Parts: sequence; C-alpha cells; structure tokens
Amino acid sequence: MTIREGTIEEVVAASQHVPELVNPYEEPVYHERFQDRPHLILVAEADGKIIGFKVGYDRYKDGSFYSWMGGLLPAYRGQGIYQQLTAAMEQWAAEKGYTHMLLKTRNKLKPMIRFCLSQGYYVSGFSEHTDPMESRIYFRKALGVKSQNANAK
Repeated sequence: MTIREGTIEEVVAASQHVPELVNPYEEPVYHERFQDRPHLILVAEADGKIIGFKVGYDRYKDGSFYSWMGGLLPAYRGQGIYQQLTAAMEQWAAEKGYTHMLLKTRNKLKPMIRFCLSQGYYVSGFSEHTDPMESRIYFRKALGVKSQNANAK
C-alpha cells in the first residue's frame, strides 16, 4: 500500500465505493471548493487501485486546514490506512504553516467520531438538524501535537 498525491478524478471514482458517502460529490464541486485555494488530495493505493482518500483545503483562510472529504473501502478498514492518510495530511498542513486541522462528521458516523477522538481531535462545535443522526459534529486539532491516544483503536 502506498500513499501519494492523487487527482479529483481518482477521488470521485473511489468515493462511489464508500458506503457512508451517499450521493458523493462530482468533479465540479471539487473545482468550485478549490478555486485558488491551497488544497491536498491524498490517495491510498493497493493492488493497482485506489482504496482510500483524504481531501482537504484552505477553506477559512485563518491558519486552519479543513479536512473536507475522506473514505476507505470497507475491505481495507481496520489496517491503519485511514490513520496513515490523516497523519500524512496533518504533516503536509503543518509543513505548509497551518496551525490547526478542522473537520466535521455526522452524528450517525460513530466510527469516524471515535477515530477523531483517538487521533487527538476535540469537539469544537455542533450543528443540530431535524434528524439527530444527520447533526454535524465539528472537530479541531492543533498541528504538531501528538495524541496521547494515537495508538488506541
């Protein structure tokens, strides 16, 4: 398995195979979000195919880097691959001078919530929706800070 910079096309194709991503974004949305903004597209590749990805960009122009989209094919979960993608994005962002990583997830995505907490992110906000499972939980992490729970699963 290797992690490398990828393309929007690769991520759009891979996102079709991540069950949590219902109606995943198409290419135009990525181009719209990235307009003249620093961004990073990372992909995990194994056996000649994209098995996971993590996409982020400078959304707020406030020194934070926003981890916008990510996913891993179900057959490759539990192997630390998403953790490696996250660590690679955090390292890249820190090297570029960003001070914090931001991300959000939905209340229904319990494995992602646990993952964020295990990687040293803390809850920084909540956006309520009529369906509580669709409510958003916002996370934040200072870059350059090692998680005490980084090896916890």
